[in-house]
Amino acid sequence: MSQHDAATIRPVGSLDVTARGAFIARTYMHLFGAIVVFTLIEVALFQSGAAQKIAETMLGTSWLLVLGGFMLVSWLATRSAMTSRSLPAQYLALGAFILAEALIFIPLLWTAFLYAPGAIQSAAGVTLAGFTGLTAIAFWSRKDFSFMGSILRWAGFAALGLIVSSVLFGWNMGTWFSVGMVAFAGGAILYDTSNVMRRYPEDRYVGAALQLFASVALMFWYVLRIFLGSRN
Repeated sequence: MSQHDAATIRPVGSLDVTARGAFIARTYMHLFGAIVVFTLIEVALFQSGAAQKIAETMLGTSWLLVLGGFMLVSWLATRSAMTSRSLPAQYLALGAFILAEALIFIPLLWTAFLYAPGAIQSAAGVTLAGFTGLTAIAFWSRKDFSFMGSILRWAGFAALGLIVSSVLFGWNMGTWFSVGMVAFAGGAILYDTSNVMRRYPEDRYVGAALQLFASVALMFWYVLRIFLGSRN
């Protein structure tokens, strides 16, 4: 890409109202598409019987290996979606991330399917309501939530440390940790939405959708864990 072309790639906050609206619409259309694809993958795996085999395999493997593999794929996909100028490469990164999320969710969804009927639907409804409410707050308030970036990074490192420690030493993180992680995911949604409105380059709506999808998936994971805990 030439220097002239690179210079024309502007942050969404500097665009006119029509162009900014188009960027936001593309981002949320891709987010909706990512959620639909994630759901279809899970339905296909459960209906085919593959979900049970995958769940049993993953539950019989060190969770640190599973988590490490997921984090590696997530990092590579996010980096590719945010840095590549190639739209096909961005779509490939989003697809890889959706598949990674679908796989890592299987043990949790399988447990919920067996022991907490209705929990998946309830958690999905709560997640949708939370995401909708937080998105509305970000858009209507027009507040810049970029200040939350450093807070979320440090909180994320702390949470990861606690998760690794719980796996190594057999700690039960409990419901309050899940509640805290739901709050963390809510903060990430506000931060991501603020960036969608202001900071993403105008050609990175796929990467923006990936970031929002990651935050929504994180919220869904821990809301579902709360529902599972309440059924035990």
